[in-house]
Amino acid sequence: MGLWDFIVAIVAISMVGGIITTAIRARFGYPITDSAGKAVEPGIGAPAQRQLERLTSENRELKQRLEQIEDRVSVLERIATDPAERTAREIDSLRIAPGY
Repeated sequence: MGLWDFIVAIVAISMVGGIITTAIRARFGYPITDSAGKAVEPGIGAPAQRQLERLTSENRELKQRLEQIEDRVSVLERIATDPAERTAREIDSLRIAPGY
């Protein structure tokens, strides 16, 4: 085994060790660091970015629907807890309202 073979073997072992260390750190949630020891934030790939945008949009829509349902429930609660004669007056006033 020549000198160059020995150097290549040491470089290969070092690289494999670095890859294994990074994989273990990533798998168990340790921060991945660069050569200076600063934490490196992994980038979001295109598929993950699209999924994040889709989930954000869906979340926004669900919040809007929830607000609408809460408004409806509050109206139903008011109707259920108001005295019957007051509710009847309000319904009658809606029937006589101009433009309907």
